[in-house]
Amino acid sequence: MAQRDDLMPTTAPSVSASALPASGPRRIAIISASVGAGHDGAAAGLADRLAAHGFLVDRYDFLDLLPARTGRLICDVYHRMLTWAPAGYQRLYAATEHASRPGALWRALFRGAEQPTLRALEPDTCAVVSTYPGASQVLGTLRRRGLLRVPAFTYLTDFSVHALWVAPGIDAHLAVHAVPAAQAHAQGAAAVTVVGPVTGPRFAPATDEQRRAARDRFGLPGQEPLALLVAGSWGVGPVRRAAAEIRETGVAVPVVVCGRNQALADALRGDGIEHAFGWVEDMPGLMHACDVLVQNAGGLTSLEAFAAGLPVLSYRCIPGHGRTNAAALDEAGLAAWIREPADLGPVLAELLHGPRGRAQRAAGLELHRSAPGPVPAIAAGTGPQPAAGAQPVTSRRPARRRPSLAVAGAAATLSLGIAATIACTEAPARLPAVTHYLDGDW
Repeated sequence: MAQRDDLMPTTAPSVSASALPASGPRRIAIISASVGAGHDGAAAGLADRLAAHGFLVDRYDFLDLLPARTGRLICDVYHRMLTWAPAGYQRLYAATEHASRPGALWRALFRGAEQPTLRALEPDTCAVVSTYPGASQVLGTLRRRGLLRVPAFTYLTDFSVHALWVAPGIDAHLAVHAVPAAQAHAQGAAAVTVVGPVTGPRFAPATDEQRRAARDRFGLPGQEPLALLVAGSWGVGPVRRAAAEIRETGVAVPVVVCGRNQALADALRGDGIEHAFGWVEDMPGLMHACDVLVQNAGGLTSLEAFAAGLPVLSYRCIPGHGRTNAAALDEAGLAAWIREPADLGPVLAELLHGPRGRAQRAAGLELHRSAPGPVPAIAAGTGPQPAAGAQPVTSRRPARRRPSLAVAGAAATLSLGIAATIACTEAPARLPAVTHYLDGDW
């Protein structure tokens, strides 16, 4: 039988358990990706909890580990697809959602991240955790080749599991709920464990006093029901349409968070949506002020809303993971998925005032209370645990080295291919309407 090239041994350096210290703090590396804010947010929460348990924690951005700066380019292309060509992105996502392995170009690109990943990890690293699927693919390959000799974990940050999340060689896949755990298991993931979510301690149900103070602080109405509409750190999706439709129901006043999309916030105010915010540092406080969360991606903000005791509904979801996450959250009984505009008002009313809202609040809070979080599972795989006590969390950026011509060529080809998809998947008549895509109203 021919030996696969991508499993051939190399002369790369290795990270080995034999380098671990006999005593003292143990070091765990977390590899995330600054694609939106959800993967980094999960990594930050996990890092804080590991540090509180006495681990040294290093954090890396997978985009910095990819060759020839293609990480930033691919992130930008992904952002543009969601903004300008959502139908094209949906087709790409659907075509790869259940693939048995990444395509050849993706494999070449991931191969280019292997050496930078090994060089970045400190010799005394005792485990590596990925909160991003591309990083999981690289770590799984390094484990299979024997170049990474310490445990590698994937923390599944999404409620639905795309095939890229499942990487042969990963020691354990940690899920926030039984629904994504079942999806991961069905795709062949190793050692799938339900560990629950990681959110900040300030995401908790509000008292009446906290609710009043938060509304005053954000300049929000004191008595009316408030629907918090979120669209991720990029502010993508048909946000203006969703905000207008929430207002038209008369059931709740829309309060919109646009992330870093200031143009969207300005456009909403022009539409008469009075409470439109850009980037909000105090999201726990804003959740304290509101009564229900309306979301379109099913990411970290939904988990934070569950912890804050807010009922959640999914509406006008973005393509790809936005829709599959909405379906998974609906299956789990954690968030209603509204597919028809006519259902928006009645479901909002049920969540605000009826038994459906009480049931979802209870389910969301139980999600955070019923599982221990990922730290015990990770700690159990690293050997003897360190003494408890806060340790530093360090963000590290790997040194840049020139990639091989083959890897650089594959990266360029992949980026051009994605860009070509944007150009080809939308009807020409729609492409001039750039302003509508940019403000998320597609």
